[in-house]
Amino acid sequence: MSGMARRPALKNTLTLTDPKAIRALAHPARQRVIDELYSGAVLTATDAAALCHLTPSAMSYHLRALEKWGIVVRDEGATDGRERPWRAPARNLQISRAANAGSGTVAAKAFASSLMAPLLEDVEAWAGRDRGEDHHGASDIMKDRLWLTPDQAVELNETVRALLEAWNEDHSTTRHAEGAEPMNVFWSLLPQRP
Repeated sequence: MSGMARRPALKNTLTLTDPKAIRALAHPARQRVIDELYSGAVLTATDAAALCHLTPSAMSYHLRALEKWGIVVRDEGATDGRERPWRAPARNLQISRAANAGSGTVAAKAFASSLMAPLLEDVEAWAGRDRGEDHHGASDIMKDRLWLTPDQAVELNETVRALLEAWNEDHSTTRHAEGAEPMNVFWSLLPQRP
């Protein structure tokens, strides 16, 4: 490990409460990079630009905007001084319910829309796949309805978060079984529309 600085441990969750920080998420290129970084990747601006079909200078602008709100950080473990990589400061990113009040509502809606676009693309791609490519039902989409008190909803969210964190320890970008492929996990617990 000579020449490598030790990376600080990741927090479990970064919670955004500021509407301006939430608005910073509402861009497709930023969402794509956030998705990769919060999945454990460490990317340079050039790497991230290639993912988003942007120039490295345009991606640097986006990364610095996300850095301003602490959504991404420069990786301290890198030894290459020419182009320092970026990483997530936490394993998970969430928006505080408190951010849904007042001016945060518009920001939360913009973020939700930008977050849902890749989900819909994943669902459409999944629906169009030949079932033989589906690894014998390894992927699934389901919808259910539960009647929960606010305390029960909090408990369910915490249970799912703990389950995903436990799975993430041995099934991440850097630690996974040979032959594993990336699978996107989306969890939402939303009140039914009236």
